[in-house]
Amino acid sequence: MPSAPPRRSPSADDLIVLLAVAREGRFTSAAERLGLNHTTIARRIDALEQALGGHVLSRGAAGWVLTPLGEHALAAAEDVERAMRRLSPDDAPALAGIVRLSATDGFSGFIAAPAMAALRERHPDVSLEIVTAQRRAAQQRVGVDLEVVVGRPHVQRAEAIHLGDYVLGLYASRALLARDGVPSSTADLEGAPLVYFIESMLQVDALDEARRSTRGMVDAVASTNVYVHVAATRAGAGYGLLPAFLADAHDDLVRLLPDEVEERLPYWLVCRPEALRQPTAVAFIAALRARMAEAREALLGSVGAPTAG
Repeated sequence: MPSAPPRRSPSADDLIVLLAVAREGRFTSAAERLGLNHTTIARRIDALEQALGGHVLSRGAAGWVLTPLGEHALAAAEDVERAMRRLSPDDAPALAGIVRLSATDGFSGFIAAPAMAALRERHPDVSLEIVTAQRRAAQQRVGVDLEVVVGRPHVQRAEAIHLGDYVLGLYASRALLARDGVPSSTADLEGAPLVYFIESMLQVDALDEARRSTRGMVDAVASTNVYVHVAATRAGAGYGLLPAFLADAHDDLVRLLPDEVEERLPYWLVCRPEALRQPTAVAFIAALRARMAEAREALLGSVGAPTAG
């Protein structure tokens, strides 16, 4: 009986394709990143599986995920990537590529964007793509490298890192207070208009629990976007339950009842295991930590708007 032909060694090109699919979660996105087409990606993965004698990918609920064999091959793919990087000219930037982040609106604008600006000063070929979302941590992070959520996440096959905390406080415009008076306690806010998230669409337990001191208030303007909350509060639509780091930047807002209404909430970073092996992602995480440290007082409302009550 003729013996089976020996398997060929895995191709370095095929391993680089696997690396892109592992990071992107989809053939189409991997093809775009590598400048190939979908058919070529599929053919490369098929060739790699034939060389290794098993499946390296399996289809998950939200895209392709690595099998145990794929995890083993990924380590080799990262070795190939590092070797290629060492062959780059000495004057080339040390880091290059795209970091994809899913995060809340406020974090994206106040922390992530300045962090990337600082990173790009040293590595101008690194760029950031942000998908803003107010949700729990996803169980499968397909299409993004990093995810920032409010509240401690419960995830599998991912690394969770506590970045730091921020404070929510109750704010009102000077015009609203001149018209309606300054409340002396939360009891005075019974039936008063509230600016906050849409309660029926709020998926984050920590943000939902933050409403506890304003339960007697009535929704006036509700939005999934925190910048809308700030704008509506400044316009006098109601009392806003706002992040101090956004509200304190506006002189026309006054913080109310800080001893009674203050919620301290944590930002958590969730990373795919393969993202923690990407130099660009690791560098961006360091930049996020540096920005969080720099902005700590503003995040906690230690300096900012005048208070009343």
